[in-house]
Amino acid sequence: MNIRWRVDLCLFGACLCGLLGGGALWLAGAREAAAWSWVACATLAGVALLASIAAALRRREPGVDVLALIAIGGALALHQELTAAVIGLMLAGGRLLESYAERRAGREMAALLARVPRSAQRYAGGVLHAVPLGEIAVGDRLLVRHGEVLAVDGTLAGEHAVLDESALTGEAQPLSLRRGAALRSGAVNAGNAFDMLATATAAGSTYAGIVALVEAAQRATAPATRLADRYAFWFVPLSLALAAAAWLISGDALRALAVVVVATPCPLLLAVPVAIVSGISRCARRGVLIKGGAALEALAAARILFFDKTGTLTGGQARLTAIHGVVSGGENDVLRVAASLEQLSNHVIASAVVRAAQERALALTTPTAVEEVPGAGVSGVVDGRRVAAGSLDYVERIAVPPPAWRELQEQASGEGMSTVWVAVDGEFSGVLLLADQLRMETPRALRLLRRAGIRRIAMLTGDRRDVAETIGAGLGVDEVIAECTAAGKLDTVRAASADAPTMMVGDGINDAPALAAAGVGVAMGSRGATAAAEAAGVVLLVDRLDRLAEAVHIAHRTRVIALQSVFAGMGLALVAMALAAVGWLPPLYGALVQEAIDVAVILNALRALRIQPLRAARLSLPPAELSRLRDEHHALAPVLDRLTAVADRLPALSGNEAMRALADLDALLRDQLLPHESEDDRHVYPAVAALLGGDDPLAAMSRTHREIFRLHRQLGAGIARLDAAVPDPDARRDVQRTLYALDAILRLHFAQEEEIYQSLARD
Repeated sequence: MNIRWRVDLCLFGACLCGLLGGGALWLAGAREAAAWSWVACATLAGVALLASIAAALRRREPGVDVLALIAIGGALALHQELTAAVIGLMLAGGRLLESYAERRAGREMAALLARVPRSAQRYAGGVLHAVPLGEIAVGDRLLVRHGEVLAVDGTLAGEHAVLDESALTGEAQPLSLRRGAALRSGAVNAGNAFDMLATATAAGSTYAGIVALVEAAQRATAPATRLADRYAFWFVPLSLALAAAAWLISGDALRALAVVVVATPCPLLLAVPVAIVSGISRCARRGVLIKGGAALEALAAARILFFDKTGTLTGGQARLTAIHGVVSGGENDVLRVAASLEQLSNHVIASAVVRAAQERALALTTPTAVEEVPGAGVSGVVDGRRVAAGSLDYVERIAVPPPAWRELQEQASGEGMSTVWVAVDGEFSGVLLLADQLRMETPRALRLLRRAGIRRIAMLTGDRRDVAETIGAGLGVDEVIAECTAAGKLDTVRAASADAPTMMVGDGINDAPALAAAGVGVAMGSRGATAAAEAAGVVLLVDRLDRLAEAVHIAHRTRVIALQSVFAGMGLALVAMALAAVGWLPPLYGALVQEAIDVAVILNALRALRIQPLRAARLSLPPAELSRLRDEHHALAPVLDRLTAVADRLPALSGNEAMRALADLDALLRDQLLPHESEDDRHVYPAVAALLGGDDPLAAMSRTHREIFRLHRQLGAGIARLDAAVPDPDARRDVQRTLYALDAILRLHFAQEEEIYQSLARD
């Protein structure tokens, strides 16, 4: 693109010099020399145009470029050298303006390429050496200084790091990471220097893959897609027919020339490519890579949407959902010892356990004497205690869980969850429940996609039908296709494509055939498979599904802006052609009028750079406030764990044990949970309501607060009726029902709040 810019700049400069030089010669009385200067100017522009037409013909692309060539040739044939020179200058100016617009619009994509690091600081024998990226191997220890771009993927070896991933994802908020966190190449160190361990070579890292995708996208848009070429088949013959009619009726060839001049080079040549590249650039700024104008058009046209479930609608990674501990109040200790042990395991579930402990800010220690049985479990010494964590079969060899706890395994399997059983010093300690949860933004993303024009949403998954239909019902999708293989996904997408334009969203290798078969494929490229990213026309570089809704919205608006430019420019050109046909617009002035039309439609096309994303509100939460609200929910997670654990164990506890467990739980609710809900209602909700707008938008959420307080009072009354010395099964069942009701409403309420806060996140 820089080469084209330089060539067009030189062409414009030469034409300008030829026109002005000819004008100076004409004023000096050298009329013949002036004419030759203008001829040279027009000829230079004509040769450049002829080369452009030849290139288009080799690509078998139609166009209206031929009108410009006819106009220059006609002006020279009729000895209108000044008119020919003006047309040549206007043509060169239009090319330069188009190059500038594309250069301006492609700035975000070019910025990704410009940031590629060339070397890295590697430790060797305790000494730092600058080495080329190609020499970095897996396991190398690297130093990343402030402001440097991470050269490869890796894990954080230091205690803390702050990264800026805005160039990759569009997210302006820096990420604060702790030891052991995964690091993506391409991010910028926004904090102090830190050490990292490479987990991939430079060629196999995230940023290298993104750069390859960007380069492919730039090649795909190199001849800019011209939506308007489909209109050229009638516009070119119409222009020539009108010029011929004006000549025949008037007998004046200059009228025919004037008609052709005002029809050239036409907004069809310029405005549409500028709008398309601007739309692609706007998407790139939002973390969505569009591989060319055809993909942008297909995105705007899509009406049927297929989603793969795992890694797309869900996060694709297991997350902690509940902790059941044998000792009342020991849920965090179960998680802490398990996470400390799992730090040395490479299993995906181990990573999820460690991540959950880090989110709760638990202090992890380094285990010793660690032994792992792949796929089964791991054991070792944590703080002087012998700990084992893994599957039920693995832990049963060391400690026997109570019979009632075995039901958890069956329940978890039925709901598609994973379990990590934990034993400490030969005694069963507890169990962690993990599941691949829905993305926080998924419900909102689906609502926005419907607003953006999607008529039918279907979920494709290889999961069992009962598990898939439960998730689908919660999301409100139109159709759930379960137990689906890669071939089944392909057949489903192909069949739907016969009815309406389709879009397929996936992240795995098994999704690649369906992505390629859909009208437009969308790959979750943040952590997705390379095959999926290569097969798709759109790649989400940020791990957020709502960005797809923004991309569809931008594609719609870009198409509207492009067509506005086309029809407005064509309408103005037709009016000018009519004026030229009746002799009211001479060729020279016609060239100036046509240039004014071109400038107007190109400026209109550049509006695609300012398309605003879909938002629920005009205002947003500051990043610090959003982090504070999320941290408060993380801090209350142990309270919810305790609530679930007490509700589950209550029937099996003795009278005194039940009273102690309920008293401890009630104290937790009074000291931590209820003050949080009161603070939300008095201070947080009014501030959030002001951002959302409308008449009391959080009324339903405040109503939930009142229900939480009512259930807590009901719980207190139920506890008061219990007597440790006199068992009352009915009273205990009433308390258990209240606990389950409180647990359900709190978890739903937290999820609703987090979705609202997510929708107000500042970009």
